[in-house]
Amino acid sequence: MISLAGRDILHGWGKFVFTGIGLGLLIGVTLSMAGIYRGMVDDAEVLLDNSGADLWAVQKDTLGPYAEPSNLADDLYRSLQTLPGVARAANVTYLTMQVRPLADAASVGDAAARERRAMVVGVVPGGFGEPGQPESLVAGRHLTRGHYEAVADISTGFRLGEQLRIRRHAYRVVGLTRRTVSSGGDPMIFIPLKDAQEAQFLKDNDAIVAQRRRSAANPAFNRPGQPQVLDAVLASQTQSNSVNAILVRLTPNADPNRVAADIRRWKHLSVYTRAEMNEILQAKLIATSARQIFMFLVILSVVSAAIVAFIIYTLTLGKIREIAVLKLIGTRNRTIAGMILQQAIGLGLIGFVVGKTVATLWAPVFPKYVLLLPGDAARGFLIVVIICVLASLVAIRAALRVDPAEAIGG
Repeated sequence: MISLAGRDILHGWGKFVFTGIGLGLLIGVTLSMAGIYRGMVDDAEVLLDNSGADLWAVQKDTLGPYAEPSNLADDLYRSLQTLPGVARAANVTYLTMQVRPLADAASVGDAAARERRAMVVGVVPGGFGEPGQPESLVAGRHLTRGHYEAVADISTGFRLGEQLRIRRHAYRVVGLTRRTVSSGGDPMIFIPLKDAQEAQFLKDNDAIVAQRRRSAANPAFNRPGQPQVLDAVLASQTQSNSVNAILVRLTPNADPNRVAADIRRWKHLSVYTRAEMNEILQAKLIATSARQIFMFLVILSVVSAAIVAFIIYTLTLGKIREIAVLKLIGTRNRTIAGMILQQAIGLGLIGFVVGKTVATLWAPVFPKYVLLLPGDAARGFLIVVIICVLASLVAIRAALRVDPAEAIGG
């Protein structure tokens, strides 16, 4: 039985190999789709790891700061630090925007070409271990000054010492990180908290002037003896004291659920543990993409099965006379069916090897992170074998219906 299948494959090896390569490219796409989903999950976990937090305190009745907008007063963190079980609390802001290197007149085009979409993170300057500070520093140093410094992920393409423009100010890159990304895969750029608050919450100069004119024209602020009311309003329009979340780090033996319950009870905030925030990211932000990728995987699996079934069926129809001869000389149906089954599995093995190889080679080229896990490869191999077995049934059925008389009548 093995020699029959092997001899038939050798007889038409060119068609068999090229068909396997074509099937392999399709399997490679399937493995890459699974890797994209795994990469999305890993991005979410990396985002939480880089925050260095055990709890996330956000605006009440929101899922922020990653899934929904959240605004908190920037002095609220002080009251959280007094609660039992809290070791450290730090403010943080998140803003996704386009960032480009600072360009002179001679390099405007180059700067525009290197523009990147990034998540700008405002953190309290400090060394390694501070909440919000990136942990995977590969070059340079952490933020130490209160203004105009930046730490960028290496995937942005920005270089150490290079200047970036964020809103109205220039920032010098003092450190580079690796795998510090948002849940959507955008690289992170860390800047001092005060600068991030200004970039996110402050209005531009024209908007401030226009708002001052509207406020001055409001009769409520033009009453005699109340100039301080207008002054307070104008001050509030030119200063920002909001943050998106408070990152809370707990003492070694503290119970996260208990501390979170205390914050909800006494501070009237929404608080999420690491497990709850991970669930929010995967259930709220990744769920739709995961379902879409699953549909693609199902479609690709069906297409792969159809291709294998069509090829094996075509090869079988091309051997009708040979199969009739085998039946005429007394070859059992099990032997004929086994020959066809082996050819189908052989085609699947060639396709899987090609698919795994090309998926590994082109994964780094994808703009989003592709994580190819050995477990997914093993499951993919098992699915390929099952698909090949099922696809061969059509050809086996056709072969078993061949009349031995056709060997004589042809």
